[in-house]
Amino acid sequence: MRELLLAGRRRVREVLVSADRDDSEILEDITELAAGLGVPVRQVSASRLRAEARTEAPQGVVARCAPLPEVDLDELLVPGGGQAPFLLLLDGITDPQNLGAALRSAECAGVTGVVLPRHRAVHVTPTVAKAAAGAIEYLPMALVGGLPSAIGVLRAGGVLTVGLDAGGERSLFELEVDAAQPIALVLGAEGRGLSRLVRQRCDLVAAIPLLGRLASLNVAAAGALACFEVARRRLAGPTGA
Repeated sequence: MRELLLAGRRRVREVLVSADRDDSEILEDITELAAGLGVPVRQVSASRLRAEARTEAPQGVVARCAPLPEVDLDELLVPGGGQAPFLLLLDGITDPQNLGAALRSAECAGVTGVVLPRHRAVHVTPTVAKAAAGAIEYLPMALVGGLPSAIGVLRAGGVLTVGLDAGGERSLFELEVDAAQPIALVLGAEGRGLSRLVRQRCDLVAAIPLLGRLASLNVAAAGALACFEVARRRLAGPTGA
């Protein structure tokens, strides 16, 4: 909620606050921000708030606002802030908690845009928004008919596409990338990983070296590690050392 108000990407029509809430610093901050932006703040019952929130734990406050802006894939290819695009593609993730956590890590690691398939995948829901902790307000997101064709568009635009999969041909820690190289990380769905066509379209497939006995990481944890590894190498300079 706080990030929604601070980002200013979409119009907030009203903020609803539970009349039964306990006073807290964050709620006071939100109501002050809303008031400063001229957004009406209204107290409602806890039951009304839960109905409006469509989530089990609205934490005492809900905003009525415009939908998230949707961007075209081509828009994600435009460099921003002096750096080449750093994109995250999500191949059929269906768990809203995983999607929200992946978006939060991506935003913190400096990802400049996210690509989601339009079908057979979870999109931004109240649960996703909560898990993302405000990241959806800053990450441009494009919905595409299919990731394989989207990867083709990215490759034509000079973007290096790196799939993340346990069977990858090289280690994630051996990637040679820097801030001048447009790059897209591609994460597979829970359980099955990258689909066959998506894997085939990637320029290369990298694996996270696992030193324990378990065979894989949760997709959100793998995404966080991969995003920050790419961010580290982009910050390190031309050699990615």
